[in-house]
Amino acid sequence: MESLLLSCLLGSVTGIVLGLTGAGGAIIAVPLLIFGLHLNIAEAVPVALLAVCMSATVGALIGLKQGKVRYRAAGLVALAGSLASPAGLWSAQRLPHEPLVLLFAAVLAYVAVSMLIKSKQDSHDIQADVMHHHPSPEMPCMTGNTDGRLIWTWPCARALTLSGSLAGFLSGLLGVGGGFVVVPALKKYTFLDMQSILATSLAVIALISAVGAVSSVFMGAMHWTVATPFAGGALVGMLVGYKLASRFSGARIQIGFAWLAFFVAVGMVVKLFVLSV
Repeated sequence: MESLLLSCLLGSVTGIVLGLTGAGGAIIAVPLLIFGLHLNIAEAVPVALLAVCMSATVGALIGLKQGKVRYRAAGLVALAGSLASPAGLWSAQRLPHEPLVLLFAAVLAYVAVSMLIKSKQDSHDIQADVMHHHPSPEMPCMTGNTDGRLIWTWPCARALTLSGSLAGFLSGLLGVGGGFVVVPALKKYTFLDMQSILATSLAVIALISAVGAVSSVFMGAMHWTVATPFAGGALVGMLVGYKLASRFSGARIQIGFAWLAFFVAVGMVVKLFVLSV
């Protein structure tokens, strides 16, 4: 009974962080499963994927209802990611625990440092207003002046496809949503406003995670006794986090999550090399 309640609680923390950050918060699910429920990373990845899929789906549906999801872009990125996700999951089930933990900690630390650096830069919305009529090779996806939809070109499709493939592989390998790849990619390659970027990213996360979760089930890697309460808690937490997000500054949430991610990355390395001795 205690493990059931703990699993629900940890899942709700994952959902709250995901709801507050819009994307990228899903990366916290695997460390919570490792520290809180003492799973190894190969066991934690499928559980995290299921929880992330359910909670991100709720956020994506809310964004879709509000007209913020660029569903064509989300579909293309998710399709590329869905094709790469099973390969990452297959690798995660066969690689040793220690290298996977180190890789996850490195990715988590990279995400943390990137978020801290970007929090000091000008907002994307300001950049978009200034650069909207000045296309460059670094911004291949232009938007229409009337409806805000992307103008599809080969450079745009190629950039989003490559980003989706990377997000999908890392999603299957590490049990992350991939938002830390998708959000920066949409910022770099498009002029979408931040609300559309986050909503579109949640749609991508939901679709890619769904493929990873289904693949885990067929591989027999899903621990349902942990996954069910954890995913249920994440679903509730997502709704709570989404409601709380409007009460906090986006920059403060970003900085707070960045420091949390950094300390979790350090904690994973310490646990691997010090506490396990």
